[in-house]
Amino acid sequence: MSFQSVKEHLEKFHRAQDILVFDKISATVEQAAIVLDVIPAKIAKTLSFKDKDGNGFLVVTAGDAKIDNQKFRAEFDTKAKMLNADEVEEQTGHPVGGVCPFGLAKDLNVYLDKSLKRFTTVFPACGNNHSAIELTCNELEDYSGAKAWVDVSKEWDESLTESNMVEEKGSY
Repeated sequence: MSFQSVKEHLEKFHRAQDILVFDKISATVEQAAIVLDVIPAKIAKTLSFKDKDGNGFLVVTAGDAKIDNQKFRAEFDTKAKMLNADEVEEQTGHPVGGVCPFGLAKDLNVYLDKSLKRFTTVFPACGNNHSAIELTCNELEDYSGAKAWVDVSKEWDESLTESNMVEEKGSY
């Protein structure tokens, strides 16, 4: 049902036909990057956290970003505590490896991390571990109903941009 709920959600934007479905697993950033033939940073990974009241919310970051605990606490006024696999599926309706900010089981707040903004397009999953869609950052913001762009990540390569990748194509 997860893939179907994402498909129905993206139909509202006339983009369901653009969902990419793979024969190979794309559950991790590395797997998705290989299947899509893109650098891992262009994978939009959706992370599921608990707020201070125990409610779930999502943060979508670039594939090469890690959560910075100090920035996270300053932004959300809580420690970065991730949902466990059962909670992820219950809150999002999506299994781990297919979590995305579309077609959610519950009305969760979605935040987009600035690490994504260095790319023209990114690839979030589509509700299962063998699908994705290519979206601009503006489309990702619109389709996810994101509340805000945030700065809660670290260790991503700020010098890695769309223009640099054209020169490096073939090295991934």
